Amino acid sequence: MKLIFISGPSGSGKTTLSNQIIDQIKNGTVLSTDNYYRTGLISKFFSKFVEGYFDRSISFNYKLFKKDFNFIVKNEISINQRSYDFQKKIIKNFRHKTNKINFLIIEGIFAKEFSNTLHNQNYFFLELKLNKNECMKRVAKRDLKERGKSQKKAKEDFLQSWDIYYKKFNKIIIKNNANHFTITKKTNIESLIKKIFN
Repeated sequence: MKLIFISGPSGSGKTTLSNQIIDQIKNGTVLSTDNYYRTGLISKFFSKFVEGYFDRSISFNYKLFKKDFNFIVKNEISINQRSYDFQKKIIKNFRHKTNKINFLIIEGIFAKEFSNTLHNQNYFFLELKLNKNECMKRVAKRDLKERGKSQKKAKEDFLQSWDIYYKKFNKIIIKNNANHFTITKKTNIESLIKKIFN
């Protein structure tokens, strides 16, 4: 199975790029770390009192993510699809079976951190680096629609998220067994996809 990790700060286009790739290949599926936040009272408490909670490792349900990741890699099938509700702080599970998976895309702000836990596995690592203001506009639009935030709150949270991402995740070194690509606005995505899948 071919593993593809897509990382970048909030609003950089990780989900969009994942969908672009999935649209052009067969037998692929996406695991988004955004759907694996912790739930319950602890999550509700910390999300209110810990600044930038959803951008910190404390919010990530590593155990559940690892379980789903291992299942897909071992069996080459996916049975469940998860979706995190940011307003209710719950994970919704959907029965959605995908067979004969040859390509697994892991995307989200915790993708870089998770890739660093893999040993002796080759993978592709795509890191998005886009303009800060452009990312902020995307996040403000998304958070208003999907997370019920005001424009002001969305922008404040984005700026904090941006700082957390670059302070923490720049310290993580991409392993030697990864094929690393940096993606900017000028990157030819079609050419990149061909490079990975040919």
